Amino acid sequence: MITQIKGRLIEKSPTELVIDCNGIGYSINISLNTYSQIGDDENIKLFTHLIIKEDSHSLYGFFKKSERSLFKLLISVSGVGASTARMMLSSLSPGEIISAIMSDSVQIIQSIKGIGTKTAQRVILELKDKVMMLDESDNEHFSLSNESTEAASALEVLGYSQKQTSKILSQIISENPGINVETLIKKALNKL
Repeated sequence: MITQIKGRLIEKSPTELVIDCNGIGYSINISLNTYSQIGDDENIKLFTHLIIKEDSHSLYGFFKKSERSLFKLLISVSGVGASTARMMLSSLSPGEIISAIMSDSVQIIQSIKGIGTKTAQRVILELKDKVMMLDESDNEHFSLSNESTEAASALEVLGYSQKQTSKILSQIISENPGINVETLIKKALNKL
């Protein structure tokens, strides 16, 4: 399994890169999210996921491990293939996808081209618990912000379980970016 590739950037388009690694050019499928993070630097390192099918070997590249982790979770859902997962990561940022899953927002996931209502519901149902388990060290974008971590701790002290609060906190943060801890706790208490 090819899990990482480091080399010289030869070609760059919004959907594909070619990286020269010791004289071999690797064609790597990427999302718009990864494309936007890759600068004009000639030397590049990507975290990859290799998908082997009967008729093809496809390499998918990601700027961060956290995006690759989310991609792997997305393709584990029945009805979501690599192309659909890449489309999801191109349409929404990884943080927006996580937030939509955590807040049961079928409309946001369904707004992605190629995702119907049933698939959106399946993504939420199958991944809700799994996205909560994403490794924080691997995953700086997806982990809860300091504000939500502090708010969750405060609400736990007040007797609310993490299961009750995580969905509400994610929803409040997505509706109010940059909210402070005190306001976040007050809004959460009003909804609990």
